[in-house]
Amino acid sequence: MRRTGLLGTLLIANILMATRLTLTFSRSIPPLLITRTSCSVSHLKQFPKSHPCPLWSSSFSFCLRLRKSTSPLIASSSFSSSPFMAASSPNALVEDNPLLQNFDFPPFDVVEPKHVRPGIRALLGELERELEDLERNVEPSWPKLVEPLEKIVDRLTVVWGMVNHLKAVKDSSELRSAIEDVQAEKVKFQLRLGQSKPIYNAFKAIRESPDWQTLSDARKRIVESQIKEAVLNGVSLEDDKRESFNKIEQELEKLSQKFGENVLDATKKFEKLITDQKEIEGLPATALGLAAQSAVTKGHENATAENGPWLITLDAPSFIAVMQHARNRSLREEIYRAYVSRASSGDLDNTEIINQILKLRLEKAKLLNYNNYAEVSMATKMATVDKAEELLEKLRRASWDPAVQDIEDLKEFSKSQNALEASDLTHWDISFWSERLRESKYDINEEELRPFFSLPKVMDGLFKLANSLFGIEIEPADGVAPVWNNDVKFFRVKDSSGSPIAYFYFDPYSRPAEKRQGAWMDEVFARSRVLSRDGTSARLPVAHMVCNQTPPVGNKPSLMTFREVETVFHEFGHALQHMLTKQDEGLVAGIRGIEWDAVELPSQFMENWCYHRETLMGIAKHFETGESLPEEVYLKLVAARTFRAGSLSLRQLKFASLDLELHTKYVPGGPESIYDVDRRVSEKTQVIPPLPEDRFLCSFSHIFAGGYAAGYYSYKWAEVLSADAFSAFEDAGLDNDKAVKETGHRFRETILALGGGKEPLDVFVQFRGREPTPDALLRHNGLLPVAAS
Repeated sequence: MRRTGLLGTLLIANILMATRLTLTFSRSIPPLLITRTSCSVSHLKQFPKSHPCPLWSSSFSFCLRLRKSTSPLIASSSFSSSPFMAASSPNALVEDNPLLQNFDFPPFDVVEPKHVRPGIRALLGELERELEDLERNVEPSWPKLVEPLEKIVDRLTVVWGMVNHLKAVKDSSELRSAIEDVQAEKVKFQLRLGQSKPIYNAFKAIRESPDWQTLSDARKRIVESQIKEAVLNGVSLEDDKRESFNKIEQELEKLSQKFGENVLDATKKFEKLITDQKEIEGLPATALGLAAQSAVTKGHENATAENGPWLITLDAPSFIAVMQHARNRSLREEIYRAYVSRASSGDLDNTEIINQILKLRLEKAKLLNYNNYAEVSMATKMATVDKAEELLEKLRRASWDPAVQDIEDLKEFSKSQNALEASDLTHWDISFWSERLRESKYDINEEELRPFFSLPKVMDGLFKLANSLFGIEIEPADGVAPVWNNDVKFFRVKDSSGSPIAYFYFDPYSRPAEKRQGAWMDEVFARSRVLSRDGTSARLPVAHMVCNQTPPVGNKPSLMTFREVETVFHEFGHALQHMLTKQDEGLVAGIRGIEWDAVELPSQFMENWCYHRETLMGIAKHFETGESLPEEVYLKLVAARTFRAGSLSLRQLKFASLDLELHTKYVPGGPESIYDVDRRVSEKTQVIPPLPEDRFLCSFSHIFAGGYAAGYYSYKWAEVLSADAFSAFEDAGLDNDKAVKETGHRFRETILALGGGKEPLDVFVQFRGREPTPDALLRHNGLLPVAAS
């Protein structure tokens, strides 16, 4: 249960409206062939999106990748040949295009914006020919329908995934322009594929055939999901309605991309140079070093941590440091106001984009004969609108009184410290005084803990945990695959026999000039029998994990906050589900095909291990002396885990409730504005009302530039599942190594192995022995007694 750990950050997390998400989730995994603004599972005809973290997660706002990344399928363990062949063309520029060459791993190091237009167009031309051939010869059988279709989807997901990933981690105006030029053509092909009646009818014929009952659960899931997705993609619409539907999808794609770009540009645009040391009093040494380093990159060559000047930005490490530690209240106010008003004015104003997105989503829903867009979203999820609202309200009631008490505690504490603002605490005071109260109550200073959490030690401990729980070995494989930045690391995952079973990239550090905010995991390649390299063994999965944590300063390694540690564990949980899958049907392998509201289970599950004594003490070693974290500090971290849990929970519930309200009851163009809806929802979900000028919706990328539209509740839904899953280890005894290993093996063979090939509730019951309950979540957050009363 992440949301309650080090409190100061907790609150910041509430504030941080991340800019990236994706499609989570992250992250988190939508369809293989629908527009970026849709929110669904990863099915055959849709591109999966990455899995970002929630806005309040351990990574604060590091958790939001929203661009729909694709999910390529990769080579087998031998990596002896490429996953696909290059498109043939007499044009030498096309033939030499790295996007179209044979490769074992994507050539991230040589792809440039100039390759995008000719590469994507050549690819789309070839895929169109392959699709026409499939439609002419399609038969309702696996070899004549699903296998060739998977190959078509794979080709596009691999190449578009490379381009989209580079836009996320190595953005430039040239790359944006190139993507914009070919985006409409890409969406046109996606719609053409998603609305193919020959393919749709062939899937229906399989379902209606006498052999239906002989199919495996995974194959039945594929067929049923493809039929459902085809309908949601407009295959049943009459010509004029389908034309309207397609125009809506094209426009939503453009609006979604523009929304995300505006958030990124608005975040990058704000800079505050400080030369007076009194103005930044209270900022820890790491934050001062980072601010000075930022100043150097902007031409202040002599900037130092000790003497400045210091450059404050809205990038998460800088923003969080100011909100938690700056004693200068006016500075906190200025930075807070800038953050919650990002992308809400001038050329970067997202207000009208939001209005258009909501209007078009409602029109899309009506065309598909749904009452609202939330119903469209829920069509591919575990929950229904009613069930989601029921869970949110139950958790809201459990969280409200504790959240009110949290604010009273801050008022009393700040008053005891003779704070002038004690009687009038507001948004830019909460994180600062929460951090001071946490320090006072638990005697924990998060900045003083950084030396105990160096990135190399954290990763080493994480890999040892994976070995203990799941019987895998992880080793560096730098140099095996090209990377997009020198800071990126590459790893090989091996089973107990020493055979490679997966690979992954890890891009840990913040790069504000070119890299989107957030933390996310995404596919590079998916496990697949159809795309086997040798005809016998399945092609191996490859993932990437991206974070935005504090980079190394000077000759010191990256020294992490405890929240950044939790973020890495979170994203690694997503990666494990992708990499440890044993599902050979590529369309439901790993994170593919899993209902959106279940996909956060492994990621949130892994965060719990950050509070496990053996795990935490294994990674918490002073980077210079090797000294272990003192036992009393560990105990304080555990005690502080539920600090301000009500506030954290309530903030997430506000995001989820607002998302559902906008996609169910809100009428675009009606008497209420989107900001009116925000204020109305806040009355029941925020103890301190939002500022009149608060425009956080303009940077709510999860739902306007990613896959969480009418789906943000998924974080809480999956949190119930993950807490209950971890409680199985608690029941077995966390100090009982044998029982932990046995339970870990069962978790691997169910939650991590079965992918989207089985209903998520059935998978959970197979692991846990019963259906989930919210009791463990409320207990972990210290809210169970309140709920019971």
